[in-house]
Amino acid sequence: MNFASTPARQGGFLALGQFALQRFSWALGGVAILAVLWLIAGYMLSSNPRTAAYSTFGLVPTLQAFPEMWEAGKIQNASMASGYRLGMGMLYAILIGVPIGVLVGRVKWFAAYSNSPFQFIRMISPLAWMPIAVLVFSTWNGSIIFLISIAAVWPVLFATAAGLAKVDPAWFKVARNLGASPVQMLTKIIMPAIAFDVFSGIRLALGVAWIVLVPAEYLGVTSGLGYAIEDSRETLSYNHLTAFVVIIGLIGYVLDSILVMLIKHFSWHRGGAS
Repeated sequence: MNFASTPARQGGFLALGQFALQRFSWALGGVAILAVLWLIAGYMLSSNPRTAAYSTFGLVPTLQAFPEMWEAGKIQNASMASGYRLGMGMLYAILIGVPIGVLVGRVKWFAAYSNSPFQFIRMISPLAWMPIAVLVFSTWNGSIIFLISIAAVWPVLFATAAGLAKVDPAWFKVARNLGASPVQMLTKIIMPAIAFDVFSGIRLALGVAWIVLVPAEYLGVTSGLGYAIEDSRETLSYNHLTAFVVIIGLIGYVLDSILVMLIKHFSWHRGGAS
């Protein structure tokens, strides 16, 4: 029997397609509203003699800047430089945050002793570490990656610990009775059980890291999206400035959407973990 052709399966695909179309329509409508508001703001800037110099902040000049910037390689170079720093910072945050989060969630004495120091360090602004990072690391790349890591590690760590705290202790007893090794306990029980929470923490961490990345690139480096914005401001290329702001929003939106799909996949409510 061809299950793909059954009415139930066809109805499921149809409902999914309608839902996706509805979401796309909402997104398109929201972008259209934002574009109209941007057009109005640009017109108001250009029609006022006192603000006419800033008319290139408008939507039309911004859109006209994209082909020019792409041909010059500015968009690609800036995105790749920032992407490398963001990727390395997030990688370190995950490699540090997940194991420590597992310890916090599983070892009571470690959680008791580490809670106050972790909360204290977490409340320090990541950018406040910049003078120390500059002294410790020999390159600006290293400093920026450190700032991203220290900003992103806390959402990953605490989300992992919170996810592990929700796991039924009976699972671990059954696994031990069945002779599961510590590695099997980690790979077969802990990680599948907390995957939803880990990806949720990574999503929060990505938002924090993306915010920290741009101001961190204002100083010292000569590449990246933050530097591109600062350079556009210095050269009074306001249409380039707003174009890079749009690019930052687009990249952030795409990355966040990918993590949302992963979160939905691992959501127990949808059976994604099975």
